[in-house]
Amino acid sequence: MKILVLGGDGYLGWPTALHLSGQGHEVAVADNFARRGYDNELGVESLVPIEPLQTRIAVWKELTGQQIGCYIGDLTDAMFAYRIITEFAPDAVVHFAEQRAAPYSMIDRSHAVYTQQNNVIGNLNLLFAIAEINPEIHLVKLGTMGEYGTPNIDIEEGWLEIEHNGRTDKMLYPKRPGSFYHLSKVHDSHNIEFACRIWNLRATDLNQGVVYGQQTPETARDERLATRFDYDAVFGTVLNRFVIQAVIGHPLTVYGTGGQTRGMIDIRDTVRCIQLACENPADRGEFRVFNQITEWMSVQQIAEAIKSASPEDVHIDYLPNPRVELAEHYYNVTHTKLIELGLQPHLLSDTLIDSLFEITKRYAHRVRPEALLPTVNWRTPTATP
Repeated sequence: MKILVLGGDGYLGWPTALHLSGQGHEVAVADNFARRGYDNELGVESLVPIEPLQTRIAVWKELTGQQIGCYIGDLTDAMFAYRIITEFAPDAVVHFAEQRAAPYSMIDRSHAVYTQQNNVIGNLNLLFAIAEINPEIHLVKLGTMGEYGTPNIDIEEGWLEIEHNGRTDKMLYPKRPGSFYHLSKVHDSHNIEFACRIWNLRATDLNQGVVYGQQTPETARDERLATRFDYDAVFGTVLNRFVIQAVIGHPLTVYGTGGQTRGMIDIRDTVRCIQLACENPADRGEFRVFNQITEWMSVQQIAEAIKSASPEDVHIDYLPNPRVELAEHYYNVTHTKLIELGLQPHLLSDTLIDSLFEITKRYAHRVRPEALLPTVNWRTPTATP
């Protein structure tokens, strides 16, 4: 199968490309290196050094003999989107190429506008390119569990059967996102569902939880294949950030009471989920939604797990929550479809935490402690020129 991975230089895009290539698929990646640019803007960088994309591709070929194709460009440029679909002629497109951080989207007006334009327009260009060039292509799109928000009912996999005034219907599950980033993902989902319904496209929307971990079997083969390990308060996911704080003797920064519950997934399961979605495509006209999580925990529970696993004495600090969200809430998620396709989950109780501590200790000298503290406040909208 020919699979095009968009955002193939990123935290998840790169290990996904390696995993798919390692499974025998013909893979190409595309990226505009915006994520590396955010590092320059924010004055931080990945805890683990990462090689240039071209170097990583060369190392993979050196180790495996497998060539990964490479396209450099931006999906908001429609001609680029059309060109890569035409030239590579993929059977499936894995779409990671979006600004992925809620805090980044909430910095100020310009960051909110950029996030929406980059994500929504790039996704629309891709949909038009697929529809016009080859509507048989299966779009595998990374969404987020944050699209749902925290409703006081069970979260189904994308669709909901409802009864109203004696009549029943099936509709997209109601969305109540918590940031301009999450809103952009909701707009993407609606646009993709519309394209499937009107143009008879096929798509799988993967509503992914918080990802933790830094290594997959493929990236672990050579340190030059390493993917990102973000720890800052803007792009660092909560478990990864807590591990780094524990290693450097910094209190674990829990926002509010820590009662917020989040769906989670190991990075090794993320790449496997993408493989399963690609190898078992949606039907023509089908907008399929998978909730891509393996378990859920409160932020307080995550902090306690890191504290228990740490060989050092770890303290927990409770900071005023910069986000606008419920302090405590109901959370029960249906996530059966990927299990039915063959996913065998790694859970947090596995040994991954130990490997994260080992990696963090190796690179602890690269941490900028001031970057760990939140600086973006949801309650104070800021207009920039």
